[in-house]
Amino acid sequence: MRIRKVTLYILCLTLGFLSCKKDNNSVEVTPPRDRGEQQIIDNDSIVGYLETHYYNSSDFVSNPDPSIDDLVITELSDGQTVPDGSTLLMDAVEKKSVVYAETDYDFYILKLNQGGGDSPTFSDKVRVNYEGRLLDETIFDSATTPVSFDLLSLVPGWSKVLPDFNTAESFVDAGDGTIDFINNGVGVMFLPSGLAYFSSPTTIIPAYSPLMFRIELFQMYQNDNDGDGIPSYLEDLNGDGEFTLDDDTDGDNIPNYADNNDDGDGVLTKDEIVVTTYNKPTLEEVKTMTLESDQVLLNKIVKEQDGTYTGTVITFTDTDGDGTPDYLDPTN
Repeated sequence: MRIRKVTLYILCLTLGFLSCKKDNNSVEVTPPRDRGEQQIIDNDSIVGYLETHYYNSSDFVSNPDPSIDDLVITELSDGQTVPDGSTLLMDAVEKKSVVYAETDYDFYILKLNQGGGDSPTFSDKVRVNYEGRLLDETIFDSATTPVSFDLLSLVPGWSKVLPDFNTAESFVDAGDGTIDFINNGVGVMFLPSGLAYFSSPTTIIPAYSPLMFRIELFQMYQNDNDGDGIPSYLEDLNGDGEFTLDDDTDGDNIPNYADNNDDGDGVLTKDEIVVTTYNKPTLEEVKTMTLESDQVLLNKIVKEQDGTYTGTVITFTDTDGDGTPDYLDPTN
C-alpha cells in the first residue's frame, strides 16, 4: 500500500474526521431505547445485509498487498446465486461477542488480510485508512490519506475490532515522496448501534444505526496515558477492555491508567517496577523469551534498522512477598 510520505515514528492525533469519533456535539434521543432490545433489532439488520450481499473474494486470494479499494460488495438480485469467484458475506465473516454497557453485543468482522506486524490493544493509538457506511451503502465519511487517532477517543466498536488485526509488516520509502506499507491489516467491521452512536445521532448518521467500516491498519503506538512506565492496556485490571472505577486501586476515583501513583503510597508507579529491553536477532526469539512469573513482555516489539528486534519486559516486583506487586501495594 503506497501512501503520501508522513512522519512514521511519531503518531500524532488527527482530529479532522467524525465518522468514528465519539461526538460530543450530538443530541441524544431521550429517553434512549433499551440496549438489549435494540441489539436484537440491529443484529437482525446486520445479518440481513450479510445474507443478501457478496464480495469479490477471489481478488484477495494470493494478493500480497490488498486494500479496501479492491473490495467490491454487491447485493444479490432476486433469484440470483453467488457468482463464481465471489463469497456470500455471511459465509465469510467472523462473529464476535462482547459485553458493553451491561449488554451482550454481537458484531462481525470480514478479514481480508491479517497483517504481519504488531496487534494494537484497545487503548493504543493507530494509523489507518477507513471508509464508513450505513447499511444502505451511504458513505458518511472516509480517509484515503492515513489518519492517526487514539482508540479510546472513538466509538467502542473500534477498540473491540482493531486488536483482531495486525499492523504492516514493514514499510519502504519509495524515494518519491511516498511510503509503501507492506502486508498491513485490511478488513471490514459490521457494528450494531450500541457499539457505535446508539441513541446519539450525528448530522449524517441517524440514531440507532448499525454501521460498517472498511479499514486498513498501518501502524500503532503503545499508549501510556499517565506516563508511569506501564502501558495503559495493562492497567485494565479486570480485563474487560474498558477503563472504569473498577480499575482504581487506591480509591481516589482515578482509574490506574490515568494515575501515576496507583496504590496511593506516595511512591510513583514508575519507581516500583523494573523496565528492561532485550534485543534479539529474530522476532520469534523475542516472543519466546523465558519470563519469570512476575514479568510480562509488552505487545509492541520494535524492528530495528539493522533487522534485529527489541522487546520490552516489565518486572512487577513484590518486595514483601505478599502476592501483590509493589505498585499496587500501599504497605510494601
